[in-house]
Amino acid sequence: MIPVRVLLFASYAEALGTSALELELPRGATVRELLAQVQQRSGGDRLPPAPLVAVNEEYAPPGRELAAHDEVAIIPPVAGG
Repeated sequence: MIPVRVLLFASYAEALGTSALELELPRGATVRELLAQVQQRSGGDRLPPAPLVAVNEEYAPPGRELAAHDEVAIIPPVAGG
């Protein structure tokens, strides 16, 4: 198992009731698998199926493999004016 920190912002943090999660994932886990775990939590069903994600401050595709101590940010849509 590997420890991974998940950062949540704005409506995603509100939906899950926290701005950060600490997860233990199996070695070889991907962003897609991490998202599935987050979406299974209370309030996680309010996240879209494929939200924008960054791993260690770089945008990452769903198939990106995670490593121990990665920091994963789940980024909500942003409106500007």
